[in-house]
Amino acid sequence: MEISDVPVQQGTQSRSIAENPCNMCMPMGGIIALKGIEGAMVILHGSQGCSTYMRRHIAEHFDEPVDVGSSSLNEKGTIYGGSDQLKTAIDNIRKAYDPAVIGVLTTCLAETTGEDVHRIVEEYCRERGVSRSMFITAPTPGYGGSHGDGYWYTLRCVVEQLVLPLEQATPHEGVNIIVPITFSPADVREMKRTLSAMDIPYTIFPDISETMDRPYGATYTKMSSGGTPVAVLHNMGGAKATIEFGSPGDERKFPGKYLEEKFGVPYYRIASPIGLVQTDEFFSLLKKITGKSMAHETAAERGRLMDAMIDGHKHAFSGRCTLFGDADLTYALAGFTTEIGMYPRVIASDSRNRHWKEAVSAITADIGEPVTIFSDTDFGTVRRESEIGGSNIAIGHSDGKYLEEHSGIPLVRLGFPIHDRIGGQRICSTLYAGTNRLLDTCVNTLLERKFSTYRKRMYDQYFPQIER
Repeated sequence: MEISDVPVQQGTQSRSIAENPCNMCMPMGGIIALKGIEGAMVILHGSQGCSTYMRRHIAEHFDEPVDVGSSSLNEKGTIYGGSDQLKTAIDNIRKAYDPAVIGVLTTCLAETTGEDVHRIVEEYCRERGVSRSMFITAPTPGYGGSHGDGYWYTLRCVVEQLVLPLEQATPHEGVNIIVPITFSPADVREMKRTLSAMDIPYTIFPDISETMDRPYGATYTKMSSGGTPVAVLHNMGGAKATIEFGSPGDERKFPGKYLEEKFGVPYYRIASPIGLVQTDEFFSLLKKITGKSMAHETAAERGRLMDAMIDGHKHAFSGRCTLFGDADLTYALAGFTTEIGMYPRVIASDSRNRHWKEAVSAITADIGEPVTIFSDTDFGTVRRESEIGGSNIAIGHSDGKYLEEHSGIPLVRLGFPIHDRIGGQRICSTLYAGTNRLLDTCVNTLLERKFSTYRKRMYDQYFPQIER
């Protein structure tokens, strides 16, 4: 955060540090993006500690074993160059896992010393006689952006390096569905179920529904099944259209934009389908592209969501919420919370781009109550503004648990990462059925807070003078 961005309250001092930043580093997002490709393995070109930290962070959220290789860059490699160490790491990964694809990402250390992973991998391929097409290289310096930025940038690198030229691709009727990092495996499964019910051919990218939430098996395998097949990725340039879920931003980093510019695939970037209006927009777009309407089962789920919104509104209108976390998720939640009658007090994101801030401001412009919007912020700021604004519910990932512990603001856990609860990989909040579950959770959280505090509030209000 730039010091000049820190809001200064009258009578308080400005801070020159970030306290618990509201984001994680770029390679964290890059790893999750690559884990959604069938048979893919990831190597971080950097110190051993980086891959250890990210393995643990991702494994705790998904409750799955997460293998991430490392070039174990040490003092010697830092001074004289780490090419040999990265090549040795690739040898070891090929021998131990025999992956279909190897993603090579960088860390802060490798980027600071000027390591060029594109060049090193091309050298490796020439020396070992290996096809370059089995590698995906993506420079992802930790200080270069958030985990969300690393996720989108890595997806862009995947399509740039794996999608075949038009003369080699096979045109087809499928629709590319590109999902953000905030989609859980359960969200991806829900999307696949819905598209299958409409009989629409599709490519989900990346598909973490099995790779990051695998069923129990009697025999452990080093690499889980599932993921978007590489052969399918090759043909994304022949698709009928691309629908990409996320907030507005710099289009140069979005994979769907690349497919449009390079292959002419019609490109649509819309908010994640959380809430009635945003999910309706998704189905309207599907009908425009394919001519098909939602399945009868989905229409019934829409009706149940509308019924739940009517039932819950008499409670939801008392909600004064803090939304925080990934830009794509907070953008979608801004629409969802205002739609069900809650009033956002604070909306905070890791995003540094002005497009996100402008888009969220537009959504909340007419709610009739003040809302404070922060980009590239930290949890010290989020907590302070939530207390000032009188928030009584927060929605975001586990790193915001201090709002609950220190400020008494109950937290609805959503997004990545969720470390202090199990089942982060099974939280479904998208499309009509997922939105219904999220609505119930938010309203019940408000009710729980109300019933746990109203007796004391009433007593204090009507019997203030009585000694206790």
